[in-house]
Amino acid sequence: MLAKRIIPCMDIKNGRVVKGVQFENLRDAGDPVSLAKEYNRQGADEVSFLDIMASVESRDTVLELVKTVSKELFIPFAVGGGIRTVDDARAILQAGAEKVSIGSAAVINSSLIDEAVQQFGAQAIVLSIDAKKNPTMDSGYELYINGGREATGLDALDFAKKTAAGELLLNAIDADGTKTGYDIAGTKLFSEALTIPVIASGGAGSPEDILAVLTEGKADAALAASIFHYGKYTIADVKAYLRKNDVEVRQ
Repeated sequence: MLAKRIIPCMDIKNGRVVKGVQFENLRDAGDPVSLAKEYNRQGADEVSFLDIMASVESRDTVLELVKTVSKELFIPFAVGGGIRTVDDARAILQAGAEKVSIGSAAVINSSLIDEAVQQFGAQAIVLSIDAKKNPTMDSGYELYINGGREATGLDALDFAKKTAAGELLLNAIDADGTKTGYDIAGTKLFSEALTIPVIASGGAGSPEDILAVLTEGKADAALAASIFHYGKYTIADVKAYLRKNDVEVRQ
């Protein structure tokens, strides 16, 4: 079994790390360069960087900031936000990221991920889905775009099943920023239905929450923000707890 991954997520707005609840009421969480250096030091398995307003404001991810952050990291670095074309993805990878995360644009342009995978390989492409509970959908989850602001009318799981991406980042809108735990049932649903790794996102409030989503939820990786940004727990705290509960993690 592959080791489970712990991934701190930096949501970026105007060059600063921010965090909100259900994608709203954003508050400042620090400098992305300083946080990246600290997470690298703490032993994070990857770092996720998301320019959360790029799709909404129809502008490019800040490449210079990506370049600066990538110089501080010696672990995989995934970048998303405002990636609308293969050329956008190429620019992000050339700026120092190992992976690009594509969300809204994958819905708007159904061939984008296929084209990106052909160019860069599936291992470099992450499909990012913002899913919200909706009992009218066959899976119980509707796909949203534009930072979780716009419903698409599409079944989130059906959409995920069709992707050529190498990983799925599952953003649970209902749990985002609440620190009351991940959507375990939803994560398990996606993890069991898909053949690619699933990264769980939304709701982490404690090491216990992370343990639950990696075991009960069957996620391959757990993404978290608030618990790390504000110093409540370190990466080492979480990994030590997981090891005590027989979950394999990297050093």
